[in-house]
Amino acid sequence: MDLNLLRALDALLQENSVTRAAERLGTSPAAASRTLARLRRAVGDPLLVRAGQGMVPTPRALELREQVGALLRGCDDVLRPGAGFAARHLQRTFTVQAIDLLQAGLAGPLAERVRTEAPGVDVVFLPESGEGGPALRQGFLDVELGVLAHLDPETRTRQLARLTLVGVARAGHPLFDGPVDARRFAEPCHIGISRLGKRLGPIDAELAKLGLRRRVAVVVPSHTSALLLARDSDLVALTLPGWLPGATEALGLRTFPVPLPLPPIDLGMAWHPRNDADPGHRWFRDHLAAAVLAPQAAARPGPTGPG
Repeated sequence: MDLNLLRALDALLQENSVTRAAERLGTSPAAASRTLARLRRAVGDPLLVRAGQGMVPTPRALELREQVGALLRGCDDVLRPGAGFAARHLQRTFTVQAIDLLQAGLAGPLAERVRTEAPGVDVVFLPESGEGGPALRQGFLDVELGVLAHLDPETRTRQLARLTLVGVARAGHPLFDGPVDARRFAEPCHIGISRLGKRLGPIDAELAKLGLRRRVAVVVPSHTSALLLARDSDLVALTLPGWLPGATEALGLRTFPVPLPLPPIDLGMAWHPRNDADPGHRWFRDHLAAAVLAPQAAARPGPTGPG
């Protein structure tokens, strides 16, 4: 028995009328009458019998009415994306790859959001991969978060924010004794942040256009290491604008605009299409995006921290 025949049976049993069932199904009374005859043969019961000007259900039809309705609702839940989804019943672990600075700002707010709606959900953060391998395709990751590169062609993406990096140094740094122009920005030694040990980038290209050059005295693989090093030295680093302002202040650091026309960076998230329509995965992506966007919405331009 096909699904359309079940829908016809449901309409007939709910309406107790061939004419009204035909209207509900968007067909003619003659077609509905032929379907009723087919159903009678399949079930081995007349289902609806004449009673004066109307029709009444047989005992077998009354037994079937609720069963057929429940069966169709179950089929709709299977075939309609997200139908019947309830986050509170979700028992699942989601894995996110992101740089350490994003993890530090996201882990707490995201955990709170998730725990409120879905206490059975856990989140695992993994460090950014230096190889850029197909972890999403292989199913090792649910979401990649950050500056997206080396993605497989089928990967789904969503841009979350466009940011321009800011400089950061200890609050008492001599750099803050006057306006931070390109020349004064280039004078102190800098901290490079690279998993691959790279020392040069867009900043060096822009400084070269002005006949200036900076010295990258230390290269570290993580933003957290760079911030801690900047706290304890006169080295200058880069960071995300408006990200972890409380931690920046607590570390005695101060941010400032880089006095160069740096290209913005696009912060986004990526996932494999196998998870695109999955209601649980979609629910998690929405919460992850909201946790990323909240600090950006609250960010204020200009220096932050003491000083």
